[in-house]
Amino acid sequence: MCGISGIYDRSGKPVPQDMLARMTAAIGHRGPDGEGQFLNGNVALGHRRLSIIDLEGGTQPMGNEDDSIQVVFNGEIYNFIELRAELQSFGHVFKTSSDTEVIVHAYEQWGIDCVKRFNGMFAFALFDMRERSVFLARDHLGIKPLYYTVVGSQVLFASEIKALIQHPEFQRDVDIDSLAELFTFRFVPSPKTLFRNVFRLPPGHRMLISREQMSVSRFWDHVPQFRQNWREEALIEEYLHLLQDSIKIQLRSDVPLGLFLSSGIDSSALLAVMKDYSSGPVQTFTIGFNGGEKTNEVADAHDVARQFGAEHHSLMLSSQDYLDHFERYMRDLEEPVGHEAAPAFYFLAQLTRSRVKVALTGQGADEPWAGYDRYKGVQLSQYYSRLPRAFTDGMESSVGRLPLPMERFKRGLASLGERDVLTRFTKIYSFFSADMKAQLFEGSLKDRFLSTPYGTKEALRRLHTDVAQLDPLSQMLYIDTRANLPDDLLMVADKTSMANSLEVRVPFLDYRLVQFIENLPPRLKLRGWTGKYLHKRALASWLPSEIVNRKKKGFAHPVAQWLRQAMKPLVDDCLLSANSSLTRYFNQGYLREMVRKHQEGKEQYMRHIFLLVSLELWHRTFFPRQHG
Repeated sequence: MCGISGIYDRSGKPVPQDMLARMTAAIGHRGPDGEGQFLNGNVALGHRRLSIIDLEGGTQPMGNEDDSIQVVFNGEIYNFIELRAELQSFGHVFKTSSDTEVIVHAYEQWGIDCVKRFNGMFAFALFDMRERSVFLARDHLGIKPLYYTVVGSQVLFASEIKALIQHPEFQRDVDIDSLAELFTFRFVPSPKTLFRNVFRLPPGHRMLISREQMSVSRFWDHVPQFRQNWREEALIEEYLHLLQDSIKIQLRSDVPLGLFLSSGIDSSALLAVMKDYSSGPVQTFTIGFNGGEKTNEVADAHDVARQFGAEHHSLMLSSQDYLDHFERYMRDLEEPVGHEAAPAFYFLAQLTRSRVKVALTGQGADEPWAGYDRYKGVQLSQYYSRLPRAFTDGMESSVGRLPLPMERFKRGLASLGERDVLTRFTKIYSFFSADMKAQLFEGSLKDRFLSTPYGTKEALRRLHTDVAQLDPLSQMLYIDTRANLPDDLLMVADKTSMANSLEVRVPFLDYRLVQFIENLPPRLKLRGWTGKYLHKRALASWLPSEIVNRKKKGFAHPVAQWLRQAMKPLVDDCLLSANSSLTRYFNQGYLREMVRKHQEGKEQYMRHIFLLVSLELWHRTFFPRQHG
C-alpha cells in the first residue's frame, strides 16, 4: 500500500524534478517507509512506500531486466505468487519477491491486457520507455483511487487530489455540475470530482498516455448473466470456496494483520477464517459512540471476538472527537460526502494502526448481496407501481405535507411512484428532495436544477445502460457496486486509513466473488424481505445463528443529537455566518429554516446539515482565498 504520482508532458519537454517532488511530498502519509523518483525526459514517476510485502526488496519505482519499463504501484496483487510462477515459465527473471515486479513482467508478456489477470486492489502507472507511453490502471471495483488532470501540455496523475493541485498553474475551481450531483447522490460519481478538470479513473478502467493520444477504456466489462438449472446447496459450496480463497490470499503479508470487527455477519465470517490461518489471536478493532449506547456494536463485537479467541480493542468516540478532527477531516477526504459516519473511520484506522499495519474489513458485501433497506424498496416499487396513479399521487402529497421527522419514509415513498427506473434510483439516493432543492439552490446551481430537475441521473446512465435489460433490483445492485461503493464508501475507507498509514483489504470485493454473486438470480439475494439470503444461508455453516440473524446496525451513532448540541456552534459558523462560502450556492434563509427545524426536532435533517457543513469545510480547506 502506497501513494503514487506522476507527470507526462505531451509536448516532449523535460519534467521539472521539483514539481514531482512537491506532488510526492503531498501524499507522504500514504507511504512513510520510503520514497522514490524516476525521471526520463518528459516522464516522471513518484512513489511513497508503506512496506507490506518484500520489506527489503520492494522499493519503487521498479523496473524490468533492462529498466526499459518502470512502474509505481499502490495496492496489492493478491495472486502474485501464482502469476510469478507462470511468468517464470515463460522465461522472465525476477530480482525481488514483491508483487510489484509481477506487474512489470506481466506487462511485458501480455501488454495492457495484463490487468485482466490481476486479482487485487491496485492503481499503478507504468512507463514504457520504448513506446514513450504511460499506462495507468485502476482495479476492478475501484478499491484504490487514481486521479488525473491536464495542465497545459502536462498530464498529471496521483493517488490523491492534493498531489495534483501542487502544480503552480492548476486553476482551483468548483465543478457546478458535480455539485448538483453531490446534492443528489451524496457523492460525485466517477469520472468527475468536485474539482473542475480533476477526474477519477473509473473502476475497472485503464488509460494510455502518449504524445499522440490520451485514451480511457474499460477492461472489466462483466455484466450479470443469471445462472440456469442451479441447486442452492451447490451454489453455497461454490460460494464458500470462493470466499475462503479470497480471504486466504488477502492474508498474504510480511507484517501483522488485524480486522475491523462489527457485530454483524460479514466481519464475523472473516474472523472465522482468519482464526484458522493465524498463528496467534487475531487482533480485532471496533469503535462506538458516547450517547449511542443503545445502538453501539462494541459489546456485541467483543462477544464475537471472545467466541473466536481474538484479542479485541475498542474505542468510544465523543462529539469533541468529531469537533477536534474536523480541522483535518476534509484535507484527508478531499471531497465532501453525505456520510455522517465518515469521520469515525479515521479513528477506527488510528486505533488499528497502533497495533497492526494491515486490516481486513467486511465492507463490500451489502451492495452485491442486497443488504440495505433501499433494495426492499425497489422490490416494493414493483407492486406500488400497479396501484392507480390518482391514489399514489394523493398519498405522496399527503405524506409530504406531514410536519413529522420522516425523511427516509418520505424519500422512499416519493421514489416508489416513479415509473422511470433511473429517475426512481435518483430519488432513492437523494435525501434532498426536488422541493428542497428548488428552495435551497441559488444562482447557476438553481438554473441547472430548474432546467432539468433530475438531469443528474445522467451521471449513472453509462452504468444503467449495461443492465437496462435486467430487473430493477439487479440494476440497482449493479450500479451501487460500481458507483456508490467506490465513489463514497471505499473512497472514505482508503483516505481515512491511509491518513493513518494503514492498509485496508476488502475480501468481499474479490472480483471473482462479485461476478459469482451478480450471476445469481435476484431471488437468491433478496428473498421476500430477507436481504443477503444465500449469503446468510452459506455462512450459517461458519457462524452461530445469533450472529447470522443479528439485525444490521452499521455505524449507528448519535450525530443527529450532536449537531443539535455540542456541534451546534460549528453548524452555525459553517451554514449561517455571513462569510460562509455556501452563500454563493444556497439560499441562506432556507439554510436557517433547515437548522431551526432540525434543532426543534421537526425534521430529520442530520444528513443534509452534515453534508452542508462538510462542503463549507472543504471550501475552507482547498479554497482559503475564496472563503468569505
